[in-house]
Amino acid sequence: MQAGDQVQVSQSVVVFHHPEHRGQAFDLKGQQGEVFQVLNDYKGRTISPTMPVIVAFGRFRAHFRSDELEPVA
Repeated sequence: MQAGDQVQVSQSVVVFHHPEHRGQAFDLKGQQGEVFQVLNDYKGRTISPTMPVIVAFGRFRAHFRSDELEPVA
């Protein structure tokens, strides 16, 4: 998975910070977006973050594990 890949959320991931549903539970399952960044280093040092994949859904971005996403053909 790399920046620019089109992906879909394949598992139930509930957020409370979606701009259209602030303060309410919103499930991102089925939403499609573009991989914005995959975090694997910080200032040149290798890191292993829990949720390394940042996906952009328009202006809204969220962090995911790679197993929560599937590629869009």
